[in-house]
Amino acid sequence: MKRREVILLLGGATLGGLPGTRALAQPTKTYRIGILSILRRSSESVFREAMRDLGYVEGKNVIYEARYSGRADRLAETAADLVRAKPDVIVTAGGPASAAAKAATATIPIVLWGAGDPVGTGLVVNISHPGGNITGVTELSTEVTAKRLQIFKDLVPRLKRVAVIWNVEDLAMSLRFQEAEAAAPRLGLSIVRMPVHDLDDFETIFAALKRDPPDGVFVVSDRITAQREPALIDLLRTQRIPSVFEFPPSARAGALMSYGPSLEELAPRAAAFVDRILKGAKPGDLPLEAPVRWHLIVNRKTAVAIGVEIPASILARADEVIE
Repeated sequence: MKRREVILLLGGATLGGLPGTRALAQPTKTYRIGILSILRRSSESVFREAMRDLGYVEGKNVIYEARYSGRADRLAETAADLVRAKPDVIVTAGGPASAAAKAATATIPIVLWGAGDPVGTGLVVNISHPGGNITGVTELSTEVTAKRLQIFKDLVPRLKRVAVIWNVEDLAMSLRFQEAEAAAPRLGLSIVRMPVHDLDDFETIFAALKRDPPDGVFVVSDRITAQREPALIDLLRTQRIPSVFEFPPSARAGALMSYGPSLEELAPRAAAFVDRILKGAKPGDLPLEAPVRWHLIVNRKTAVAIGVEIPASILARADEVIE
């Protein structure tokens, strides 16, 4: 081979190896990530930011297909609509959305983002080996309901009658109520049932709280209770009724206390599951994960307003005290 030909061939190889040249340019795969929920979570931005940190940039290599049903009875049709968009994976916020996604597809991977008691509600057969097309992060809130009530009792020792407000239409919420009812006698508590079927039931609950105030209120947090949470917290403060909620934002908004995981902290872990699945992992082989941290948050401002003295032992245990 002549010297000139060698130079030209080497030059051609060098140019062909440069990024952006037509010869070796590889198209970037664009993934579709579905999000299914009744309402948009405020922490969804945390999830999307976590996906960006993992290399999934919206408008570059990922498209989000978010669907919010607005009401629980519309989840089935919303899930079916999302499945028709053919996402590579579906992220579900909450138990009802997870159940709707499971009913809508047996093939598209589903990542749970904070579903409660996935075994008890029939989402998966086993935490360590879920099988099927579902994996993700669970709240495991049912298992700590008794502890939540115990801390509530430690905070307000005079508690005797505790009203429990829960969405009876959500199996995971009903399981939490059953755990509270089972734990109550051991703590010297009697439970006042305040089930919720829809938002209209809150008017009846508000009237009952005014007419015959209990010693305390335990709110099993879900999408229905969240929609009336501001009005409920205002009423509890006005009636000087101590309250315990499940998630940190509730105590920060004026509830006396909350004990539970942070959905914001669970978001990056849900994103990690999505990343592993997009890289080839099978969801049924990935063990579900539980929250790493449980946050005890006490609102001292509310305590003063309703006449509750926070014991030193609770202040020492609290992860955060709202002044």
